Amino acid sequence: MDKDIDATLLTAEHDRKNLDEIARVLKSGHIDAPAAEYLNRLYSNGIDWLREVFHFLGKCFGAPKAAVLRYDYETDTASDTPIQICDINPLSAYLVQHRLDADPMRNQFFTIGTGHDIDLSVSSIVTVIVGAQKKISRTLDKITGKYYNDYINDVANTAQQVIAAHERVASGAAIADKIRSEFSNKFITTASETVLSIIGKGHEKIAVDLVRALDKIRTPYERLQDVWRVKCLFDLVPQARTFIERVQEMMPERVLEIRDKFYDMDNPRNYRDAKVIINIGSKNNVVPMEIICQVRTFFEFEKKTHGSYERARKSANTKSNGIESKLADFMEDGIKSYNLMIVQCLDDLFDRVGWNILYSRDHDVSMFEGFPKDCTLYYPQKIYDIILDKLDNAVENEVFHLSTVPAKLNREQELAIFRFMARFVLVAAMPYLKSTWSVPSDTIAGQLFNFVMKEVQRYYKK
Repeated sequence: MDKDIDATLLTAEHDRKNLDEIARVLKSGHIDAPAAEYLNRLYSNGIDWLREVFHFLGKCFGAPKAAVLRYDYETDTASDTPIQICDINPLSAYLVQHRLDADPMRNQFFTIGTGHDIDLSVSSIVTVIVGAQKKISRTLDKITGKYYNDYINDVANTAQQVIAAHERVASGAAIADKIRSEFSNKFITTASETVLSIIGKGHEKIAVDLVRALDKIRTPYERLQDVWRVKCLFDLVPQARTFIERVQEMMPERVLEIRDKFYDMDNPRNYRDAKVIINIGSKNNVVPMEIICQVRTFFEFEKKTHGSYERARKSANTKSNGIESKLADFMEDGIKSYNLMIVQCLDDLFDRVGWNILYSRDHDVSMFEGFPKDCTLYYPQKIYDIILDKLDNAVENEVFHLSTVPAKLNREQELAIFRFMARFVLVAAMPYLKSTWSVPSDTIAGQLFNFVMKEVQRYYKK
């Protein structure tokens, strides 16, 4: 990019080209007026929306903790040369390091080297990748392709269900076929009006129920949530969830949607992350921004699958060609790698927590009070209760026992240590898609980790 060109002027010219393309596609009939109006909102005033992205990051993280670097999405790498703030614009992505001050894991993990050197195993630094504005061509492909096909199916299925519920099963199936035919011939986002015209007279009694149900269906353009996007890389899952809850607490009126998939074993690609969709516009002028939250270990594995993912995305049948299955197996290796780090953290914590319980014998407050932080996004309480009850029995029967301790522990203290450790595994580790793998069990940390994760898998296999 020519640094002599003002970023504002460059962005304004880019906005103009985007709006011209939207107008052209509208005129051709590939989108309708409501879709064009929505896209015009997202693709105009680019500098203003980028300022809103900066405002959001500033409220969440404060000032950057390192130089801002240009980022290349094609190679998933950042440049070594810092860029100036004035060079940042919606046309190119950049990377910046922030700190999560509310991090519940902060300063809890370290490795002691020679002398007094301490290396942090897990940091509170959050790597933030601010993505360039999604290209208008890719956006148009989405809302006229996959999103529109999903929309047609939702409209047809909803209409069929409502009509069938009124004891008109045959009519429901026939209407659904007509809807698919009508919507396939022309881009339509006015579902209620169009469906009422298709069913014609004789269905007045179900019109209210039908309109109410159809109005709940998101249009193709409303499914578009990543024209403006940010990716946050954390070391641990609890850090990401702390960030998500912080966003909820700080700006609840701006949160449009939250999808937490760190524990998701239903995704055919075995993909794990969380997404927060916030509104960087106003209540009456919604401009969604997608925030993807990932752990670093998994991100590194994801980068290696980009080519396979693109092939899977474009394939007509990803199940028959085996790409989805291969991606799932590959991502499982990413989960294993991440969980091995959790085991190392668990090993580091055993001595520290044990010592701390001894130090706080006559005090009510432990140095580890509130760690790991309670979070509403973890497993259901039922999982906790089942696993901790079984763990208590295992400790009582000396299946788990601490043999190397600085001083003799009573049973209550030993239970407290193992309960603390099990809780950490539950809030930090990711469950496996396959239940046959376990970490090396030559340490008490490995043994406890396998015990907890097998119970998690048993719960999900019910």
